[in-house]
Amino acid sequence: MTNKIAIVTGGNSGIGYATAKEMIANGIKVIITGRRKDAIEKAALEIGAIPFVADQASLQDIGHLYNFVKEQFSQIDILFINAGITGEGSLIENASESNFDNVININFKGAYFTLSKFVPLLNEGASVVFLSSIVAATHKANSSVYQASKAALNSIAKTAASELASRKIRVNIVSPGPTRTEVLSKSGMDEATVSGIFDNLVNIIPLKKLGIPEDVAKMVMYLSSDSASFITGSEFLIDGGFML
Repeated sequence: MTNKIAIVTGGNSGIGYATAKEMIANGIKVIITGRRKDAIEKAALEIGAIPFVADQASLQDIGHLYNFVKEQFSQIDILFINAGITGEGSLIENASESNFDNVININFKGAYFTLSKFVPLLNEGASVVFLSSIVAATHKANSSVYQASKAALNSIAKTAASELASRKIRVNIVSPGPTRTEVLSKSGMDEATVSGIFDNLVNIIPLKKLGIPEDVAKMVMYLSSDSASFITGSEFLIDGGFML
């Protein structure tokens, strides 16, 4: 993997951070993005990545990232579109436009246009991986917008796999189940509530444990390697059997 160039959006924490770290350990040069300058620079310093401040929800920021990467590296080999949020939980009848826009703009619109913008810079044989979620196939109350955003993402990923196959570019999806990251805390839940949710999930996961970011990172790394050269348009559940 030496001399390959990768972009990881939302790379300052959680799955993005773990994946960037795994890639760097395998000799890949990685650009990580994030919305907060202090957080992204701190993360980059810790793992040896290249930081770039960008909000995936902003098409202008995506354009700035594209210009930077094109000028500095010309081409890329791996694009991990990871950034996303859960948003606020609410019933459909109580949904707010602001929450709808926030979730869709980051999880779907931003992901879509990140891929759209970077298609010309993808080397032949490059790998694109979308971070989705098992919620794309669930229909739980109070999570309609988040679930819909991930379902839409899965649809686009499969279409992209078809469109880019002629250039030997592979597009795949990783869909984690319950994974111990900061995403619930960032949604506004207090620590006690988050711990209670995780404790309950452990009891219903067949393997009786939560996933960790490194579990997902290793799958993304595999899909980005030549070992996965015959895999495209596929979704990989990393959920300890939760969806069985």
